[in-house]
Amino acid sequence: MTGSSSRAPLWRDRRFVLLVCARVVSVLGNGFARVALAFAVLALPGAGPGRLSLVLACQALPQLVFVLAGGVIADRFPRSVLMVLADVLGAAAYTGLAVMVLTGHAPLPAMCLLAVAAGTATALFAPALDGLVPLIVPAERLQRANGLLRVGTNGSLLLGLALSGATVALVGAGWALALNAASFAVSAALTSRLRVAARPRGRASGWAELKEGWQEFASRQWLWVVVAQYAVVVAALNANVGVLGPLTADQHLGGARAWSVIVAAQAVGTVAGAGLAARVRVKRPVLVAVLCTYPAAVPIALLGAAAPVWLTATAMFGAGIAGDVFGVLWVTTVQREIPERALSRVSSYDWFGSLAFAPLGLLVAGPVAAAVGTGTALAGCAGLVVLATTAALLSPQVRTLRTGPGTPSETAASAGSAEHRVGDEAAG
Repeated sequence: MTGSSSRAPLWRDRRFVLLVCARVVSVLGNGFARVALAFAVLALPGAGPGRLSLVLACQALPQLVFVLAGGVIADRFPRSVLMVLADVLGAAAYTGLAVMVLTGHAPLPAMCLLAVAAGTATALFAPALDGLVPLIVPAERLQRANGLLRVGTNGSLLLGLALSGATVALVGAGWALALNAASFAVSAALTSRLRVAARPRGRASGWAELKEGWQEFASRQWLWVVVAQYAVVVAALNANVGVLGPLTADQHLGGARAWSVIVAAQAVGTVAGAGLAARVRVKRPVLVAVLCTYPAAVPIALLGAAAPVWLTATAMFGAGIAGDVFGVLWVTTVQREIPERALSRVSSYDWFGSLAFAPLGLLVAGPVAAAVGTGTALAGCAGLVVLATTAALLSPQVRTLRTGPGTPSETAASAGSAEHRVGDEAAG
């Protein structure tokens, strides 16, 4: 890439715009599904916390089981093609869920099977996306690109969440799930038009490449410490968003409308946080990112105390800002510090570790809430977030790692990124 093109606005880069548009459409549908799936399950005859936990755990488990394979595949084959295939699978899964809910014939095994398919799509998609951005954006502009991408997707999520409660209330959860299926199809069509530079395919076996990815991951203390932190944090957050939060809203706050207001407030915060993170410059990005995890505990504790909706929503707004500052700083640091050839594999270990306890958190959230009360379960989740984050700060590399323009790793990444832009690779 020439110097003049690297200085041009990112919005003039056709590939970046295509990627943003595809993600915006897909995340818009996910905003509907986040609320719709939980209330679709709860509306089924005989449904309760246990059934909701089971369906959501079936969605989360394949994200854990298949994400490492997704990382290896994404480092061996065109990442954009893998993203298209994942979108097609997601569209099929949510179409099936929507049909079952709309027809009123939704046997639990079938819902669990389709939830597994949806989770598998995420496992294939996520490492490919993390590895794709450095191939279309110069290394020195990664933080801004990640921030702008998140501004678009978070704004789209906000719109989806804002409309989801009304959609569920007016026409039912089935149509909201159908909108999510359509969004996956549109995302696949847009991503299929993306052209990414040719990359050499690995000649080693998949097992050898998986081991190489592990070596890159395990050799960086800051990386595996934060991933271990988020194994606990994500489990607590998923239990809150997937099970305990909707239960509290259903029991004490007025149902789907109240819950959509709370999660929409978080989405507003993520838009502001992504915009801030695209511009902020910090000397110790990992330290700042970890500190930004603490605010996530506040709205969980407020939900546990059955606080008013406006207060919980305000706390969710603050947590959204902090959460996306974490997200942009984290993904940019990983993209700068990890060699491009292994980036999707390292990203898959990141996802694998971060999601390690997520299915367990979803699976036990309902039974724990039934046994000790929803408020007590939420207080425990808030405590886990605080403890895990404090433990991560004990790592010297978390506190001291510095990245910025001119670091050796970034220079190498920039050179590799330029090299891989030579030639065209068909993406669909």
